[in-house]
Amino acid sequence: MNTPCCERMATDIHHRCSVHSERSDCPDAFIAEVRGGYGLMVHDGGSSVVEIAFCPLCGSKLPEIGEPDHFLSEDEEGD
Repeated sequence: MNTPCCERMATDIHHRCSVHSERSDCPDAFIAEVRGGYGLMVHDGGSSVVEIAFCPLCGSKLPEIGEPDHFLSEDEEGD
């Protein structure tokens, strides 16, 4: 888990809605932490995000999203 680059990003990431039980259902939540990076939440009923390289709130460079954990290396695929 990364440290948010600015107070506004931290506020968004830690936002908990009193109406929606899931962050992905709340239209007020728009930034998600994803595999070591950040993305903009796509509010379409799923869990999709669009990777972002810079904070939309302060302009700071953000870490890249890493590879998904469920991807296997070529060595592991043969097992």
